[in-house]
Amino acid sequence: MEQRSLKVLDTNKTFFSKITSTITKILIPTKVGVNGMMISIKRNNLIKAYNNYNIAVKENSEAKKEALSKKYEEAFALYLEAIDKYILDSVYKKVKNETASGFEKEALSKYYMIVSLKDKQYSEYKYKKQEYLLNIDYKTIEATGKESTLEKYNPFYVEKMDVLYKGLLKNYSIQLADNINAGRDNIDEIYTKIFKTLEDYVSDILPIKISIDKKQTYKSIAEDIDKYEIVTLGKLADRDIIKKKMILLGISRSIFTHSLPLVAAEQSYIQLIKETRKLILNQKNKTQKNMAFDLLIELIEEYNIKLLSTKVYWDKPIEKEEYKKFWKKYNEIEALTSADKAKQKQILFLKNDLIKLNKKSNKYIQEIKAIKSKLVELGAMKNIKNTYISVNLYKSTGMKISKKIEA
Repeated sequence: MEQRSLKVLDTNKTFFSKITSTITKILIPTKVGVNGMMISIKRNNLIKAYNNYNIAVKENSEAKKEALSKKYEEAFALYLEAIDKYILDSVYKKVKNETASGFEKEALSKYYMIVSLKDKQYSEYKYKKQEYLLNIDYKTIEATGKESTLEKYNPFYVEKMDVLYKGLLKNYSIQLADNINAGRDNIDEIYTKIFKTLEDYVSDILPIKISIDKKQTYKSIAEDIDKYEIVTLGKLADRDIIKKKMILLGISRSIFTHSLPLVAAEQSYIQLIKETRKLILNQKNKTQKNMAFDLLIELIEEYNIKLLSTKVYWDKPIEKEEYKKFWKKYNEIEALTSADKAKQKQILFLKNDLIKLNKKSNKYIQEIKAIKSKLVELGAMKNIKNTYISVNLYKSTGMKISKKIEA
């Protein structure tokens, strides 16, 4: 009986519901058009308010700045409300009535995913919702092919997106610090969010900034941007994904120095180094293993040169002294002109990594074994009867040691 009553009362199959559904489908384009027109009006008001405020800033007029800043904020709020209304009124109804495009379906799904953050991560919700709404309208303008509108809109768009992305990264850095002793899943999720935010910024926002930048502010990171574009071509293997993240972190040291503080960037580098060590262990093919080792060496160099060399405050003085020794040795190798300079750098980086792993040797047994094997391959250690002997020590003393001695 219950099944029959549900069948009878299935509103999707009644005569009146079919009429209602048809009328709704006819009215949806009108609703979309009205909402689109309202967004356009609010956008024009916003651009005008933004430009007026910037003029006041250049003139350094405090009275004007305060009044125009308020108008600008009000225009921005009304503009976001118009886009929000478009999502809820038009896109939602199109999805419900099965007339939505793939883009609109994905847009609505992402919208509700962001809204779900409101109760558990309000700061993240606040930044992500604004970023999402701005991006939706930007994509809409792009789709219409209105270059003149984009030209007027771009300065506001990149400035506001800069603020939002910096806010997001700062928020994730705080979350990382708060969750450092929490479960592994929580930490991994935060790392994923950091790298996704950096990726979205470099892919979607940075090209627009560069296109309107007349001072060539980003000339210093042009090489990193080229590397990023090359590594993201085609289907990415695990090694490519790690390399992409490494490049993103390198770019972040120039663009998001304060938003992604050194502590958070350092933890992110360490995370990538851990992932690369695991990648080495998972490679069965010798060629792939060697490529994974090349990536580890590149990562360790990036971490030491781009990050640790700029570190001012060290929690433990002994770590600072260890780094000074490493830095001295690195500069000595950099000054070499010999053919084995690259090899000497590889040995230095792997030895340095081995020292760190040996501090937690029970946790990294397989990783230590893999790195020692690589050092044997490079001629920095000898493997005699399952023992590792320093080549330099053996040459200078002629002693055979029956226990493991690190190079």
